[in-house]
Amino acid sequence: MKHFLCSWSGGKDSCFAFYKALQLGYKPTVLLNVMNEFGDRSRSHGITKPILEAQANALSLPIHFFSSTWKDYEENYIKNLNLLVESYELSHAVFGDIDIESHRAWEEKVSKSANLKAVLPLWQGDRKQLVLDMIDTGLEAIIVSCNQDLGAEFLGRTIDASIIETFESMGVDACGENGEYHTLVVNAPFFKNRIHVEVIKKSVSSNYNFAELGLVDD
Repeated sequence: MKHFLCSWSGGKDSCFAFYKALQLGYKPTVLLNVMNEFGDRSRSHGITKPILEAQANALSLPIHFFSSTWKDYEENYIKNLNLLVESYELSHAVFGDIDIESHRAWEEKVSKSANLKAVLPLWQGDRKQLVLDMIDTGLEAIIVSCNQDLGAEFLGRTIDASIIETFESMGVDACGENGEYHTLVVNAPFFKNRIHVEVIKKSVSSNYNFAELGLVDD
């Protein structure tokens, strides 16, 4: 059995890569998320730990967190991959990157350092088609951060076919692969329950817009 850990941002790409890995016959074992140096929200998407834990619960999987600055990111990532290999039966690490070669090279490098094989199920997919496929699969994702080309009014909006058309009319990449926006998956066919969140407030940091989210009780 090919047991994998999933590099989990909480967003659409890592979630769709997780789903594609399932289809390829890999067995999910644990999620891995990197928090900022303060440990209060994820390094990449700015999502709080309780929301990421709610996603893990919806997948019936454990989630492993560690905090890091960007400076120590690689060292800490390798260290935690090795910790997970010691704790779980793992052979592969799944990542959601699509076509940025430097990202793939880094993921293969760190995985190899922990005797894991990197798997990128979305690799070389057409960016727009991948998003449409995610939507068709039933992934429900909302925008939790975005650049100023989009603006704060896009925070909290659901990724659907119409918003993809809007992105394209604005010259924004449909998938946000260049960092134009990041998402949070709130529901998927393979979740045992939906994640209910609300936008509490919006903020700007380093010319980037962030939604502060809160969990809503069912």
